[in-house]
Amino acid sequence: MTHRHADTRPPLPRWVLLGTCALACIAGMVNVAGFLGFEHQGITHLTGLSTLLGAAIGHGDARAALQLAGVIGAFVAGAMLSGLIVHDSDLKLGRRYGVVLALEIVLLVLSVSGFKQGYIAGALFAAAACGLQNALATTYRGMLIRTTHVSGLFTDIGIAVGHALRGRPWQVARLQLALLTIGAFVFGCVCGTWLFGWLSYDALYVPAAWTGLVGIGYVLYRHHHIHRTAPHA
Repeated sequence: MTHRHADTRPPLPRWVLLGTCALACIAGMVNVAGFLGFEHQGITHLTGLSTLLGAAIGHGDARAALQLAGVIGAFVAGAMLSGLIVHDSDLKLGRRYGVVLALEIVLLVLSVSGFKQGYIAGALFAAAACGLQNALATTYRGMLIRTTHVSGLFTDIGIAVGHALRGRPWQVARLQLALLTIGAFVFGCVCGTWLFGWLSYDALYVPAAWTGLVGIGYVLYRHHHIHRTAPHA
């Protein structure tokens, strides 16, 4: 008979949960604009884009293949830029996340003009923004962090439940992070759908503004944390 023990790991800090959920909501709004608008393709869903790329190559559709390869490459380029700025994939207070978020705002604003004119540049800028965001941090205390797609998070849930069924402790923090991130992403898709129906591609200004608020919130919280933990004379 197996004995289940409580998960003794400390709860996740509020800033980690709030920040991750806010960014997942932003990604949901951006991704749904791709599905509803230009070429009806996702922006952050690289598995789907890679599948479409393979199908385009199989059908001999060079134009579609080039576009899809461009969007995938833009996402990777954004992630590369994020890696150059942040230097580490583990989420930690004090790193240059504000700079990354500021660049994401610029890319999202640029994407609106490209989308409106029917240019592939719109999708490229949006994909680069999402790659930048997704690579901002990928782990925290060994747990997976993904803010632009949710396949890995569903896998995390399955693993945690499977381990619990074998009698291992419930991985509460891991489940909490995965479920909240997925919920925030879906909520972003819902909001993005409403906004796109009302504003078309101008709806992307909303996640751009929301990114700015997240960046400001992070900078203020980091400043407060540094002053709170600094030794007093």
